[in-house]
Amino acid sequence: MGRYVKIVAILALPALLMAAGGAEHNALAEQYYKMTGRHTDFVPRLFNFILLVGLLYYFLANPIKNYLNSRSQKIAKQLEEIEKKRHLAKSEKEKAQKALEEAKAKAKEIIEDAKKEATLIKEKIAKQTEAELLAMQKICEERCEIEERKTIRETTIKVLDENIKSDDIPLDAKKIINIVTKEVA
Repeated sequence: MGRYVKIVAILALPALLMAAGGAEHNALAEQYYKMTGRHTDFVPRLFNFILLVGLLYYFLANPIKNYLNSRSQKIAKQLEEIEKKRHLAKSEKEKAQKALEEAKAKAKEIIEDAKKEATLIKEKIAKQTEAELLAMQKICEERCEIEERKTIRETTIKVLDENIKSDDIPLDAKKIINIVTKEVA
């Protein structure tokens, strides 16, 4: 601490001597001239300034350097962390991009499969419908044949009942069948 007081006293003495003004200034200036042999105090002020800069450098250079070095190291660490995060984000983005492409491909595949399946179902339904129509048509034709036979039988029975009486002609079953067959045909 005593060292600092001496340095401040050495630096402040010329400033205090030169700070006086007015009539006293002339007396002090003459006294300064008698002590130093110079009319101006430029050289001592320059010396004091250089001494001040040297002392400031001596006392503040290392703390400032240490602060700046630690700050630059912190910034470098932050930049490294940011770079790691950027690479991580980039890799995550690439993974997401790949997943998106895979999802798009899967979606296209699903759509194509759905279209194929819809086509197959459509064809299957068309075949089933056609088969049902054919079956219905066949059933209809069979019913028509049955109805036609039924009508023929009823007509034959009616005609026979009206025209033939059991007393008129002795007929056996074969002859009746032949007559009916001819009548129907």
